[in-house]
Amino acid sequence: MVEATRLREEIDEIMPGVIADRRDFHEHPELAFQEVRTAGIVADRLRSLGIEDVRTGIAETGVTGLIRGQKLGPGRTVLLRADMDALPIHEENEVDYKSRNAGVMHACGHDAHTAMLLAAARLLNDRRDQFSGTVKLLFQPAEELPPGGAKPMIEAGVLEDPKVDAAFGLHIDQDSPVGQISVRPGPAMAAADRFHMVIHGKGGHGAKPHDTIDPIVIGAQIVTALQTLVARAVDPTEEAVVSVCVFKGGDAFNVIPDSAELGGTVRTFNARNRDFLERRIEELTTGIAKAMGAELEFSYTRGYPATVNDPEMTELVRQELGRIVGEEGVVHPSLMMGAEDFSYFLEAVPGAYWFVGSQNPERGLVWGHHHPRFDLDEAAMAYGIESLVNVALRYLNEEA
Repeated sequence: MVEATRLREEIDEIMPGVIADRRDFHEHPELAFQEVRTAGIVADRLRSLGIEDVRTGIAETGVTGLIRGQKLGPGRTVLLRADMDALPIHEENEVDYKSRNAGVMHACGHDAHTAMLLAAARLLNDRRDQFSGTVKLLFQPAEELPPGGAKPMIEAGVLEDPKVDAAFGLHIDQDSPVGQISVRPGPAMAAADRFHMVIHGKGGHGAKPHDTIDPIVIGAQIVTALQTLVARAVDPTEEAVVSVCVFKGGDAFNVIPDSAELGGTVRTFNARNRDFLERRIEELTTGIAKAMGAELEFSYTRGYPATVNDPEMTELVRQELGRIVGEEGVVHPSLMMGAEDFSYFLEAVPGAYWFVGSQNPERGLVWGHHHPRFDLDEAAMAYGIESLVNVALRYLNEEA
């Protein structure tokens, strides 16, 4: 309890600097794989803290560093990750730290993630005598742009030298109030895939549809048929989403076009449904187009896999979160249909991903992720920092 109190006092002491870091990153957002300024600041800060083996330019702009514990013990390595990229959104907030880059905005909290991990690095580095093993700090580019930055960083060897035994990460959660933290074992966020198709029919006059092969009508049939997949082909006790989000065709009110374009997203939580829907969407759409006299050009692209938390690691996280916000403040959340490329780390090593509430209605901080008025209650960052530090210390000091 004494150490917990001391840690909170230290977090309170450094919070003005953490907030300044977050606002600086917010004011200078950078898109996926363009995080040059952000990565430079991160690397300089890590070196100034005395962090060992700072490596840059990983998967273009990724950064890693090592904190080696001085205590005798198991000698394991834990990875803590923060993402750094912003979104192609024009900010509508009127704040002193509003984005200076037109059309680019930190509308998802990655500015806070980066600032929190820098703070956790400082606190863990000051506690090297309190843990054995190694903390690997990882600052990742391009979470917002599939195929993302996690996979190329893994391919570049970030889970080796030293070999990573567990990985942890967090995300600011604008749907939950400050002081509430959410974590769940098993699937937490969905796999996100996309499909695209072009229906090639035969155009003609709108007054003579019998002389055409109408791709608009065929597209409408496809849209309707796709809705039956989740309703009738997927086990109703399992979650899945098939959404058509693009339907383009025609330019004039009296002309049936030659072609129409459809596209959308598929969200699943297990490999069986993911494989089934990929196969069945192509079969269904191709069959409808052929039956109605058209040809179909079809493509299906797999995005991030489902984010699946290791049950044992999740329980470790849950216990540490309870020490921070109390058992009543730790929530078992519903499944999220959003996707996250931290999933690649969790496919490779056990770990967990949790969500730190950042909403504050009294201050008008209620706008959701990816909204041009998104902003967060910066008090949430203190909870995030403490959770990263506690989870790392707990994992490294447990018997393997």
